[in-house]
Amino acid sequence: MQTPTETPVRVLLLDDQEENLLLRSTILRKYGYMTQTASTIEEAESLLDTIDIAVLDYHLGAGKFGTSVAAVLRERHPEVPIIILSATLERRFGGPEDMHLLKGHSSIDDLVAALRTFEAKMRGKPVVVDAREFFYSRINMAMGDDVVLEVLDANGIWQYVNETCARLLEHPREWFPGRNMFEEMPDLASDWREILRTVAEARETYIDRTYRGLLNLPRKGEEWVWNVVAFPLTLHSGKTGVVLTARILERKTTL
Repeated sequence: MQTPTETPVRVLLLDDQEENLLLRSTILRKYGYMTQTASTIEEAESLLDTIDIAVLDYHLGAGKFGTSVAAVLRERHPEVPIIILSATLERRFGGPEDMHLLKGHSSIDDLVAALRTFEAKMRGKPVVVDAREFFYSRINMAMGDDVVLEVLDANGIWQYVNETCARLLEHPREWFPGRNMFEEMPDLASDWREILRTVAEARETYIDRTYRGLLNLPRKGEEWVWNVVAFPLTLHSGKTGVVLTARILERKTTL
């Protein structure tokens, strides 16, 4: 929430659906934002001189798109952050100062988090969003919560792990980013160091259907059969990294 001494941040909301405008406007006002709403490109463009952040729906119907407003705003006020809301990931929307939220998957918490980030960085400076949590969590959403998922750079430094992985390795999720997997778990270096580097550099996919070299050992009295996949990914930093996933195919009780 804004403190009494702060000037409320002015947010432009563009959507051709009136109910969406009313809902977003009501919620954002509760978070301390001052909202201005528009249902057409013309209405939105008339407000561009009076806003701090723009939240623009991509599909406006009748062959019109919110990116038309984004182009005018970028020319007129290049320091103003732009958030595009879209039902698809079919295209890019400009430079690093833009954020794209996927409707139907992005929650109001994602929108508020984006606004808070832009709000902190918008005062006359180029806006660059560190969206690693948002970006990597969407990969986890696609893979499924029952999958052990880790994102690492080519040298084995963790960028992200999901809750399933954190529980399995018995550390909180925030413990992992920035730590080197091979320093924390040196027994893995002989099997996985070269695999991760090869996947990242050659941009190839590696599949191992055993638990050999996995980032944990089967619990005593159990035999676990794993499906392990490592595939390349362009990291939030622009470098190539690796997504390492593992799913239990079978768990047997042993003597």
